[in-house]
This record gives sequence, C-alpha cells and structure tokens, in this order.
Amino acid sequence: KIDNKYFPLEPGTTMIYNGTSEDGESFRNVFVVTNETKVILGMDTRIVHDNAYVKGEHEEKTYDWFAQDDEGNVWYMGEYTTDLTNGDSHEGSWEAGKNGAMPGIVMEAQPKVGDKYDQEVAKDVAEDKATVLNANETVCVPYGCFSEVIKTEDINPLEPDIVENKYYAQNIGEIKAEMVKGGSEVETLVQIKNTGLNNTDSLLEKDTPSTVSQRH
Repeated sequence: KIDNKYFPLEPGTTMIYNGTSEDGESFRNVFVVTNETKVILGMDTRIVHDNAYVKGEHEEKTYDWFAQDDEGNVWYMGEYTTDLTNGDSHEGSWEAGKNGAMPGIVMEAQPKVGDKYDQEVAKDVAEDKATVLNANETVCVPYGCFSEVIKTEDINPLEPDIVENKYYAQNIGEIKAEMVKGGSEVETLVQIKNTGLNNTDSLLEKDTPSTVSQRH
C-alpha cells in the first residue's frame, strides 16, 4: 500500500497530464496505477504504467516500480522504458539491486524545506536528485487549485544544464512539472480517473520483461 499524502498510488487510478515542449509541440502523459506488483529486493513494488504521446503519436512507454516503507517514505525501485521512436530502445532503464543500482526516494514521509535526496541511484544511467524548496505553495492547474503544495527542484548530473521544478498536492500527487533552466517545457495535471478496477490487462504489452508483473 502506498498512501503517502503527497504521492498516493491507489490501484485503478489514471492521471492525465498535458504539456507543451519548448518548441511548441503538445504532449500528453498518461500515468496508470495498475493492480500489478513486482518483487524487487524482497519487496512488493507497485507497477505504474506511463505512456507518453507527442502530437497524438505514442512515443514512449514505461513501467515504473514504487514501494513505501513503514515510515511512509516512497521509494523509486526502477523503471523499464521503451523509446518507440528509437528502435524500441530501453536506454535509461534500471532496477534496484542490479548492476549496482540502489533504491531512490521519490517522496519523503515528512518533506521539509531544505531536504535533499537521491531519486534515482543508477550510475551513468539515471541519477535524478531533488531538493525541497517550499512546503506551502499555492498552485493552480487545469485540474484545480491547491494549497500547501510541496515544491521541489529536480536535477540530473547526467544533464547538468537542465533544472526542473515539480509540485505535489496533498492526496493527489504530482500536479505540475516545469523546466526552469535548459528549456521551457511545462506539464500540468488535467484529469484523474478513479475506476478502482483492474486497469492492467489492456496495458501489459508483449515486450514487457517476463519478470515485470505478478498478480496478487
């Protein structure tokens, strides 16, 4: 169960984000919390299926793996990504416990201004890091307006010229991502669908690694 108030992952939930790239292209990300789990380092992780579309064309699909500890911290355990525009490349994929990769923290149980944490710990593959800048932002996106929003600064040493701010609302999760250095890309939450149903079967695809899911 992942019920961190700033990063809840309720199976059967679909979150839809719309955005505009720096060159003006529209894109959409569809973030689906599935009913599937994968065991990583002895822990059941929740599988999230993330599909990216640019100008209506399906360009990337990713399986993300998350787990929550007893204190309420949400850990990022890895991802299996497929770039549909580049020969189905899996560049950027990683899994905690393999090839030296370790779990990262995607959201603390009690985030405080000034906190710094590694979100991804896969050397030369994925090295995202975050710093909490504010814990009391007010942010409006197409889905609604929210107070007491967590604002983070996200960087990646592998892409040092890019800095991104992300915003997380209570009982929702991420509501906005905005590039503040190295580009002008903005992405905002536009819709949430809570079906409570098993929304996984139609999403699991043939090229998913055989270890990706276990039904419980």
